[in-house]
Amino acid sequence: MSKFWNYLLTRNFADSRLIQVAVEAEKNAIPELQAATEVARINQIRVLEAFRKAGISELHLKDGTGYGYGDLGRQGLEEVYALTFGAEAALVRAQIISGTHAITLALSSLLQPGDELLSVTGTPYDSLATVIGVSGDVRGSFKEQGITYREVSLDREGKPDYQKIAEVLTPKTKVVMIQRSRGYSWRRSLSIKEIEELIKFVKSIFPRVICFVDNCYGEFVEEKEPTHVGADLAAGSLIKNPGGGIAPTGGYLVGKTELITTAADRLFAPGLGNKLGTNLGLGRLFYQGLFLAPQIVGEALKGIIFAAHFFKLLELETSPPPGSPRSDLVQAVKLHTPEAVKAFCRGIQNASPVDSFVVPEPGYFPGYADEIIMAAGTFIEGASLELTADGPLRPPYIVYLQGGLSYAHTVYAVVNAVQELVHAGFIKL
Repeated sequence: MSKFWNYLLTRNFADSRLIQVAVEAEKNAIPELQAATEVARINQIRVLEAFRKAGISELHLKDGTGYGYGDLGRQGLEEVYALTFGAEAALVRAQIISGTHAITLALSSLLQPGDELLSVTGTPYDSLATVIGVSGDVRGSFKEQGITYREVSLDREGKPDYQKIAEVLTPKTKVVMIQRSRGYSWRRSLSIKEIEELIKFVKSIFPRVICFVDNCYGEFVEEKEPTHVGADLAAGSLIKNPGGGIAPTGGYLVGKTELITTAADRLFAPGLGNKLGTNLGLGRLFYQGLFLAPQIVGEALKGIIFAAHFFKLLELETSPPPGSPRSDLVQAVKLHTPEAVKAFCRGIQNASPVDSFVVPEPGYFPGYADEIIMAAGTFIEGASLELTADGPLRPPYIVYLQGGLSYAHTVYAVVNAVQELVHAGFIKL
């Protein structure tokens, strides 16, 4: 047993038998952990080369004020993002407050009354469903604006249903939306290869259809991004993967220049959007966060890989199972009862660096129909790159573990969460 595991034994926070299971899980995970390290190294060099090609200097780390005309920091940051993501252009702004906001901005800039939005990965993430008008009665939703919406579910294997997609695509379809990650659903995240094949298929039928990818939770998990393989536009949040655990807010869009310009005009004002604005003194954090992101995402990825192996040894049903390809930073585990979900979340919260003394309780959040429980002792509110565990309290009672700024923290917290399940009688050693 390594010095690390022997040290954990001295902390007396978990049953020694549980520590032994964790040691075995880590041993089983070694090939995947090594693969994750290699991906992080490759992505680190890709980001470094983007910084160098853009000629980033100390001057770029200082944001402008007021209108932000000629703001070198803003311009340089967006060039680095475009280069990193293999895109023509980027929009990276503090004024984009979340992943849902970034996705809404992208879609609302692309769609006009009478257009059709087609999701080819089933029902989107809960908070986006209200934006579209799938659930709830929200003023200003796409449905109210006269934008039609249809969706095609993934097949039984969690793969795109190409036959059905071909049947429902019409000349009226303006945007095809691809959700890379799982959201609050028991499904696979899509790999970059699958996204590439899906985009090629759609374009082979209607070349002018805009293929948009919700990239949240997926950045730097693989060696390429959706815009490397044909996506016209992709979006995400800076308090998830690309912020590197440092960016305190913000979001991004990357893609074709024309589409980025349209989105910038939508965010600010027509004709002005990507020509002015400042990141309000946060630019340096955005730069540094992006530079650190491949390494931090690698740590988070290794943490959830360990968790999958650990859960399997404890006979818990997980998605994805150990050994499966990874395309996001989410590990789902089925716990079957609300009490078990609460116990698990207590364990994660108790092992957090912030608010470890807080006991998570379910409650209603804007954009969600069900009560949500969330363990999130994070430095940045809602930062999903930091270790969190959450989920809606609805059958079959799944908790979604995500993020983790360091592998050691994730291991400690996951063992602590399972110890809570043991104390509550949901797992027997």
